[in-house]
Amino acid sequence: MHQVLLYLTFFIAFIALFFGLYACGRVAKVIQATKGLDWDVIANITGDLATTKKTIQTLNNRINGMHSPKIAEQELLMQLMQNKEQKTNGKIIGG
Repeated sequence: MHQVLLYLTFFIAFIALFFGLYACGRVAKVIQATKGLDWDVIANITGDLATTKKTIQTLNNRINGMHSPKIAEQELLMQLMQNKEQKTNGKIIGG
């Protein structure tokens, strides 16, 4: 029984050492990958991500039918302007 516990302890220590070395390797890769980044680059990346997020949201809204294309909005504005012109009958109001 004592030998089983001894071998089990060595096995657990070996696994812990392996995971520790693996974690160190991953941290080293992240440090190497981000070595050339400064605050300007990070700010640009953040802006690009925000633009991409907004584009995806607009696309999803159009796919779901919640947001119509810009052409329909322009047509509605034109109709509204025509209706205002018809109501005034050519008279100048205000001014």
